[in-house]
Amino acid sequence: MLNQRSFQDKISPKLLSLAIIGILGLLYAPLLLYWLDGWLHKNISTEHEYFSHGMIGLPFAVYIAWLKRKLWQRLPNHQHPLGAVLLLIGGIFYLSGISEWVNLSFPAILTGLCLWLKGISGFKLQKFPLLLVFLATPTLLPYLLAPYTFPLQSFIAGTAGFILNQFGMTVTVDDINIYVGGRIVEVAPYCAGLKMLFTTLYVGLMLLYWTGNLSSRRKTVSFLLIAMLISVSGNIIRNTLLTYFHGTGNEAAFHWLHDSWGGDMFSAVMLLLLIPILNNLDNFFSESVVIQKEQINT
Repeated sequence: MLNQRSFQDKISPKLLSLAIIGILGLLYAPLLLYWLDGWLHKNISTEHEYFSHGMIGLPFAVYIAWLKRKLWQRLPNHQHPLGAVLLLIGGIFYLSGISEWVNLSFPAILTGLCLWLKGISGFKLQKFPLLLVFLATPTLLPYLLAPYTFPLQSFIAGTAGFILNQFGMTVTVDDINIYVGGRIVEVAPYCAGLKMLFTTLYVGLMLLYWTGNLSSRRKTVSFLLIAMLISVSGNIIRNTLLTYFHGTGNEAAFHWLHDSWGGDMFSAVMLLLLIPILNNLDNFFSESVVIQKEQINT
C-alpha cells in the first residue's frame, strides 16, 4: 500500500505537468507558429517584426525552465490568489479574438500558472524565463513609441550627413531628410533603430543571465548602457551606408542592406560585439574589486 501511494505521489505531478503542457500546446502552438513564420518570412506587421528576437529568446526561456525542473518539483504546492486572477485575465484575453490581447494572454497564462501552482516561490524561480517570454510577445509598443522618435531620427540624419561630408560628398540635411546626389533619403520612424535597440537589450539580458552577471546591478546597468550605445552607433553606420548607396545610385547594395539578408548580417555582427564587451567589462569590475581590496589593506 505504501509503495502504491508513493508511486501515485510521484506520478501525479508528472501527469499534471504533461496535461498542462498538452493544453498549452493545443492553445498556443498555432499562435507561436504564426509568430515564427512572420519573423522568418517578414510577412507580419512591422511592429511584430520588432519582436523577432523571440526566435532565440523563447527557446532559451524553455531551456532555463527545463534546467530548473527539479527545483520546481521540490517547491511546495501553494495557490496564490493572483495566479487565479492572471489565469482569468489570460483566458478572457485569449477568447477575445483581438490579436494584441491574444498575444498578451500567453505570458499572462504562464505567470498565472506559476503563481497558482507554486505561489510566489514558483514565480521567483521562473521569473527570468517569464521575462523573456513577455519581452518577446508582440505588442503595439513600437507603434506607440514611433511618434516620439523624431529627435533620434534627426540626430541620426545629422550624424550620417556629417560623416558623408567628411568623405567629400555634398550632403544636405533637413530635419530627418538627407539630400545627396539629387536623391533624398528619409530616416523614417521605423529606421530610427528601435528594432535593433530592442534586440540588443534583449540579447544583452540573455548574456548577463548566461554569464551570471545579472545579479550585479553595476554590471547590468553598465553593460546595458554600452549595449544601447552600440545599437545607436550601429544604426548610424547603417543609415550612413544606406544614404551613400542610394545617393551614388547603387540600388542593389541599398536593397541588400535595407531589405535583404545584409541587414540581418549587419545586426548579427553588432550583437556579436556584445560578447567581448561583456567579458572585458567583467574583467574591469574584477580588477576594480582587487584594487579596492588592496587599498583597504594598505
